[in-house]
Order: sequence, then C-alpha cells, then structure tokens
Amino acid sequence: MWTLHTPDELRRLRAGLGEIIADAPWTDEDELADVPERMVLVASELATNAIRHGQPPTEVRLLRTEEQFVLDVIDHDPETPPEPTEADDFDSGGRGLHIAQRLSLDVGWYTTDNMSKHVWASFPITEPSAAG
Repeated sequence: MWTLHTPDELRRLRAGLGEIIADAPWTDEDELADVPERMVLVASELATNAIRHGQPPTEVRLLRTEEQFVLDVIDHDPETPPEPTEADDFDSGGRGLHIAQRLSLDVGWYTTDNMSKHVWASFPITEPSAAG
C-alpha cells in the first residue's frame, strides 16, 4: 500500500507499482502486454483525483484475484462522489475518471463506515500457460 499526501509523491507510487506488476506474467506477444502501462497511468490519475478532491491521506492498494488486478484508491471524503467532468481540449485536468474508464475493464466506487471513499479500477491478468 502507498500512502500519499501530495502530488510530489506520485512518482514513488508509479515506480513502486511498476516494480510489482513487472513480475506478473506479461508477454510482448500477448494482447494484454500494455496492461502494466495502463495500470500505472490509471493509478496515477485516480490518486491525483483523490489528492486534489478528497481528504488526506490518499491510500493506494493493489489487490489481485485469480482473474484481475484491482487498483483501490482511498480518500477520506465519503460525501463527495467521484464524477467525470466535461473537460475541453484546453483544460489541463479533469480527465482522470474518463482515462480510467477507457483503459480498465471496469471502474466503480463505494464508501465505508470508517469515513472512507474507495475508487477502484480492474484490469485483466494473464496466467502462465500450463504447458510452459
């Protein structure tokens, strides 16, 4: 898990996440070879949103099922739902949720009783072949 307070800490998130998912069974020939890059970009976008619009600290977790990786980005402002904005070509921000929706399998959010908001995005996992 990564705990972030400022945008300056996003570099640490990207590097750490990149190291962890580099060990997953990705192959250059695989149609899912770009998933690690997409995961790092989506993690950065969702964490940036949480830092800018949520209550600190922002926490980012990487979860794994047999079929998917799930990025879970947590902030402590359950009263403000994540909403995609209408950004025009000249805006420098406002596209984080749009990017997450486009690059992941699914995106969602929920709140918990401990005053946390979780925004998550899921990604497919490729498993090594049994013949290998």
